[in-house]
Amino acid sequence: MQFLAASAPSCAAPRLPQPSARLSRPHPFAHLRRRCAPHLPSKPPPLASVSPVLLPRARRSLACTPRAHSNHHGHGHHGHGHGHCHCHHGSNLHGGGGGATVMRLARAIGWADVADALRGHLQACCISLGLLLIAAACPHVAPLNSVGRLQAALIAVAFPLVGVSAALDALVDIADGRIDIHVLMALAAFASVFMGNSLEGGLLLAMFSLAHTAEEYFTRKSMVDVRELKENHPEFALLLETSGDESTRFSNLSHTKVPVQDLTVGSHILVRAGEAVPVDGEVYQGSSTVTIEHLTGETKPLERTVGDAIPGGARNLEGMMIVQVTKSWEDSTLNRIVQLTEEGMINKPKLQRWLDEFGEHYSRAVVVLSLMVALLGPLLFKWPFFGNSVCRGSIYRGLGLMVAASPCALAAAPLAYATAISSLTRKGILLKGGHVLDALSACQSIAFDKTGTLTTGKLMCKAIEPIHGHLNVRNGLNVSSCCTPSCESEALAVAAAMEKGTTHPIGRAVLHHSVGKDKDLPKVVLQSFESLPGRGVFATLSITKASNNENKLSTAAIGSVEYISSLYRSNGECEQVQEAIKSSAYGPEFVQAALLMDKKMTLFHFEDEPRPGAREVISTLREKAKLRIMMLTGDHESSALRVAKAVCIDEVHCCLKPEDKLSKVKAVSRGGSGSLIMVGDGINDAPALAAATVGVVLAQRASATAVAAADVLLLQDNICGVPFCIAKARQTTSLVKQSVGLALTCILLAALSSVLGFLPLWLTVLVHEGGTLLVCLNSIQALNAPTWSLADEIRQLVDGLRKYISAKLNNCSNYAANTSPL
Repeated sequence: MQFLAASAPSCAAPRLPQPSARLSRPHPFAHLRRRCAPHLPSKPPPLASVSPVLLPRARRSLACTPRAHSNHHGHGHHGHGHGHCHCHHGSNLHGGGGGATVMRLARAIGWADVADALRGHLQACCISLGLLLIAAACPHVAPLNSVGRLQAALIAVAFPLVGVSAALDALVDIADGRIDIHVLMALAAFASVFMGNSLEGGLLLAMFSLAHTAEEYFTRKSMVDVRELKENHPEFALLLETSGDESTRFSNLSHTKVPVQDLTVGSHILVRAGEAVPVDGEVYQGSSTVTIEHLTGETKPLERTVGDAIPGGARNLEGMMIVQVTKSWEDSTLNRIVQLTEEGMINKPKLQRWLDEFGEHYSRAVVVLSLMVALLGPLLFKWPFFGNSVCRGSIYRGLGLMVAASPCALAAAPLAYATAISSLTRKGILLKGGHVLDALSACQSIAFDKTGTLTTGKLMCKAIEPIHGHLNVRNGLNVSSCCTPSCESEALAVAAAMEKGTTHPIGRAVLHHSVGKDKDLPKVVLQSFESLPGRGVFATLSITKASNNENKLSTAAIGSVEYISSLYRSNGECEQVQEAIKSSAYGPEFVQAALLMDKKMTLFHFEDEPRPGAREVISTLREKAKLRIMMLTGDHESSALRVAKAVCIDEVHCCLKPEDKLSKVKAVSRGGSGSLIMVGDGINDAPALAAATVGVVLAQRASATAVAAADVLLLQDNICGVPFCIAKARQTTSLVKQSVGLALTCILLAALSSVLGFLPLWLTVLVHEGGTLLVCLNSIQALNAPTWSLADEIRQLVDGLRKYISAKLNNCSNYAANTSPL
């Protein structure tokens, strides 16, 4: 299909394109496909491809053995776990590798059952550590003649509590050809036993198990549990039974309990007090107060009455409502949140991908270095080959290196990404992976779409103005209208018919303006239509005159003023149209759209207001985030400048088609401004969202195409979450760098001290695991509110400390007042 610009060959009439019979609709959200910049991964990896080093130990039943059948239905629980919990190898029975053989043998003799019972058992771990500490204290408190027997008895009871599962896990890993932290710890512990240091070997395993149990707690605390979201959603809905066109009324509430997946768009469901709305819908009858805090972080309860939209997952606090389904379960808000949260947890940042790639190679290198220390130490440094905690030989030092250099702390560093994603999710901000945080923190520019992003998007039609080609427009010589029943009414009827079902703010405004005017408007029936994003809609339609029921077949186009003007093939007529637009009685301040039908052009004038808080958001991004800020919009210059002035944006690019926005985004990214964030909401913004370093959309109003192209979804219908998201990204990358530095420092100090003989094996474990716990504690700081600078962080810390002290003093004062004698 060809569209001719104003410089085309001369002809009296404008050339309208012939519309096709159908419009290609965007694919539903459930099948979203990402179209992001090359530096961002195109799609999340399947769970089976996530490295076992970074999977929670308790969830590695199928993914940890490459030969095992990987049949996970979901994405697992907490895909960003750092892999320090204990692995259950029982389900590897179905594999065909050496690990499966070991497991079959262990099952046959009952070893696996005992290991399953003791693995990750906090009480057993604490008992083991307590008994080993008593054994270590025996030489200082027990009679000399009974010390040996008492120590042996305590170790004999304590060691199996942590050693049975550790030995089995290590054997399975070695049989499958894997060397990880659990193998290193088990080798060090059992080598200590064979060297006569069974107490140190037991302390090593007990402290290792206890430290990683604590790490699991921090991991769970830092992450949002997808199961909690799923539990907030009912599995069934109360489907109301209706017959024909009979209205659903409270007087006849016969209903059927059906699975939520079976609900269809247009059906009616009953939602009673205390129940959750199963899918997105619109209140059909009744009114109530609902809460969506668990979905978007919005704490204030919302009043919902007839005609109001209500998202799936919203909890009905009072009253009873009949809700008409507007989206299926696959496209509902809650399902989006669950899908994107799971996707975000497994879509890994650069550091974690590096750990996945080199983690096992690193473990193998540690084993080789430990063997070199054990074998070459006596030759190079005259160390004794065997030794103990007092006279440390080369084997002892090699074991210390094996423990100290294990990558536990380093593997825990990416925990900050998962913590930040969880923190953002609780605020109603969804990210498609930790890599988005890295990209956000590196961006130096941000671009905003205007309509629906910086403005409310709730356009109001202020006027309909016949502007060109109408017989009674300018000179008043023709007193009768050239349209049926009037030019304005016919234009409104045609525009409403063409915009039916649209998601564009202008289309919604046209439809809203036509509500209640059906009796005064001619009947318009679409024969065919086609949509061209960023330009307009074209249709073949028939108009029925009310006077004689005569049908008139016409071709019409509605869209931006610039594009509709360009459809005139004559340069002279195109100039006349542009001059008529400039001399419009309503001026250039309004948002405008144009309708062209039968050589006649009509202007629609709309009023749009800046979003509340948009000015403060722009100010924060400029002064705190130090970002270059620009507006990219398809609207004409005067309307764009009016909004830009209201929200304090200095750089404005207007009259842009989708491909122009795309070119501008690419130009900024290639220029000296570095990476770019694009914030938008519509189909028109999808190419720019996909090409930007990071695409951000307002999910409540965004099209499926825009959602698929974006990296960040704002569930609340405002842009106030943009500064928070950028600050959180910068906070997270800073925490990750701190954690990596802390981990490497602990590894180097513990490794050097162990090789030089300064630390016994048990103290090496304590330093190593202490470093890992410090990394975890540092990572969960991502749950705290982000700050823009060190000064802000210190100020926040001082304020928090002041509030804490004030609260404690008030509690003491209240207690003293309540307990003082009368």
